[in-house]
Amino acid sequence: MTVRIYGIRNCDTMKKAFGWLEAAGVAYDFHDYKKAGIDDATLARWCASAGRKALLNRRGTTWRKLAPEQQTVDSDAEAIALMRAHPSVIRRPVIETDAGELLVGFDPDSLAARLGVA
Repeated sequence: MTVRIYGIRNCDTMKKAFGWLEAAGVAYDFHDYKKAGIDDATLARWCASAGRKALLNRRGTTWRKLAPEQQTVDSDAEAIALMRAHPSVIRRPVIETDAGELLVGFDPDSLAARLGVA
């Protein structure tokens, strides 16, 4: 199985996810959305699958630095615009499986179960 993992290379949570995937023998492709960006179609697919609330990292520094009016996200379109403008507000990691399943955040037990890894 190969998965595609999205995030920011220097993020501590991403480093944990990379290590876990490697230890579990799961091949992956990495997309650094801070450096390479992320397109609206991908963000719209994620919002439809996981929901914008699951994707927005409201605990991070980037979120806290946003103006209150920017933190008011009432639609997927607003969430997509915010995530495109500030990729660091996207929760990490976002993992897409070969089967099109979307996993948001790093939880080793959940990953093992959903990726079928012991």
